[in-house]
Amino acid sequence: MKNRNINFMTQAAMIAAIYVVLTYVFAPFSFGEVQVRISEALTILPVFTPAAIPGLFIGCLVGNILGGAILPDIIFGSIATLIGAFFTWKLREKSPYFAPIPPIVSNIIIVPFVLRYGYGVALPIPFMMCTVGIGEIISCAVLGMVLYFALKKYAKTLFAQ
Repeated sequence: MKNRNINFMTQAAMIAAIYVVLTYVFAPFSFGEVQVRISEALTILPVFTPAAIPGLFIGCLVGNILGGAILPDIIFGSIATLIGAFFTWKLREKSPYFAPIPPIVSNIIIVPFVLRYGYGVALPIPFMMCTVGIGEIISCAVLGMVLYFALKKYAKTLFAQ
């Protein structure tokens, strides 16, 4: 039991660290009205391990803080990632092609309101939903599925319980 908890925490910490590094390294296009956050490709990981849920949440939280985001973005952006990760985990038994949908939808719904009311971006919310959605489709669906198929073969080794 103790080893299982250590394994869970280690996986969550590693996922959080990778998320932060990817967000920070690709910061020029990880923030803003039009963003492709490469680290969001990691939202596919709850398919393999439930440790990805807290890992992605903490990674997003720290990434937003280090990226200079304002408090509403830190809170609600991280919650969007948490919601997406949780529902990706819930869909893990379904087709892997459904896995990117929850983080895409949660970010499309939450992030435009953060941009409007937190940052004062004057663009229409439906337009920002489209721009955020396009970025999420690129990062979660395209890059996430590439990551999924790259890790699928090694999942039992990498994400052993």
